[in-house]
Amino acid sequence: MNFASHTAFSIRNARVVTADQVLTGGIVVSHGRIDDVNSGAAMLTGADWEGDYLLPGLVELHTDNLEKHLMPRPKVSWPVLPAIIAHDAQIACSGITTVLDAIAIGDIDPDSVRTQMMQACVQGLAGARQAGVLRTDHFLHLRLELAEARLLELFTPFLNDEHLRLVSLMDHTPGQRQWTDLEHYRVYVTGKRGWTHQKVDQMLEVLSDRQQQYAEQNRAQIVRLCRTQAHGIPLATHDDTTHTHVLEGVRDGVTISEFPTTLAAAQFAHQHGLSIVMGAPNRVRGGSHSGNVSASELARHDLLDILSSDYVPASLLHAAFLLQEDGYSLPKAVSTVSLQPARQIGLQDRGQIAPGLRADFIRVRIVEGIPVVMGVWRQGLQIA
Repeated sequence: MNFASHTAFSIRNARVVTADQVLTGGIVVSHGRIDDVNSGAAMLTGADWEGDYLLPGLVELHTDNLEKHLMPRPKVSWPVLPAIIAHDAQIACSGITTVLDAIAIGDIDPDSVRTQMMQACVQGLAGARQAGVLRTDHFLHLRLELAEARLLELFTPFLNDEHLRLVSLMDHTPGQRQWTDLEHYRVYVTGKRGWTHQKVDQMLEVLSDRQQQYAEQNRAQIVRLCRTQAHGIPLATHDDTTHTHVLEGVRDGVTISEFPTTLAAAQFAHQHGLSIVMGAPNRVRGGSHSGNVSASELARHDLLDILSSDYVPASLLHAAFLLQEDGYSLPKAVSTVSLQPARQIGLQDRGQIAPGLRADFIRVRIVEGIPVVMGVWRQGLQIA
C-alpha cells in the first residue's frame, strides 16, 4: 500500500479522544499527518461522523495471532504468505494500526513447530512488507524461551533487524513462575497440548534439567546482547510471580513486566518503575484463564499501564472501554492501547490524536454497549 496519503481531508462531529480529554469536534489531515484538532463549531466542513468516537490507532505489543493462521488446526500447516495476509487483515479490522508480531524462539514442548516456523514468519513478514501488501505497520517482538539449548544460535541473527522492537525473557519450565503449581500445569498441558499423564511425568524431569543447564546463562547473554546494541533493544520480563522475579528484571535493565501473575509482583514492579502489561482477553472475560491475578484487579489498584490483545485481536479495543468500569477515564483507558505502548518501544510519532503526529486513527461506534470498529486509517489512508 502507498503510505502516506497526500490527500487532505477533514472530519467533523466526532467524539475525539485525545491524551487528556474527550471533545466534540474533528480533525484535519494532510500528507498522512494530523494538521489540526478542533472542538465544537470550529469544524463546519468535512465528513460527518455523527457522534462516533475518533480514537488513535491502536498499538499492539504482543499478539500470538499469526500462529493461529499458520496452524489453523492441530498439525495443519498453512502457507506462510496467505497466513500473514489473513492475520494482517484481522489485525487491521480490530483497529490496530501498529503491531508487534510476537514470535517465539524455543519452546518447552519438544514437538512444537514454533522454532521451525520462526524463520519463515520473519522472512514472510519482510517479503509482505516489501511487496506493499500489509495494511498495518508490522514490527517484531521476539519471545525467548530461556531454557532453549540453541537459543543464542537462533536469536543472534535477528539482533540487527531494524524491525525488532521488543525482546521478552520467558521461562515456562514447570515449577517456574506461572507454573509454580505443578498440578495446575498438569491440567493445562493435558488439556491444551493433549499430553498424557505419562508424558507429563517424563517431561517434568527433562524440562527441569534443561532449565538448570541453560536458563541462567542464556539470560545473561541475551541481556548483554540487547543492552549493547547501538540503540538498545527494550526488554520485558514474562509472568513475574515474586519479588525476586521483579528484582531480576530490574537488575537486567528491563522496562516492561508482561502479565505478572500476582498482585504483589505487579505492585513491586510498579514501585521499581516497570510498566505493567496485562492481557485484554483477561479483562473482557473478567479474569485470567490460568488462575492468575485479573487485569481488572490491577486496574483498580492503578497498576495497569498497557493492554495486549494476546490471542484475540478484537479484545484490545473492547477491554480498553471496559477499563472505565475499573476507574479509568476514557482518555487514560485509550492510552493503554495507544500512547503508552508506543512510547515503551520508542515510537514517538504515533499513539495519540495530536497535531504533527501520524494520522493513524479509528472510528468507533458503541453498539449494545460494545465498541465496534467502523473504519481504520493509517497515515491518512483508510485500510479497513
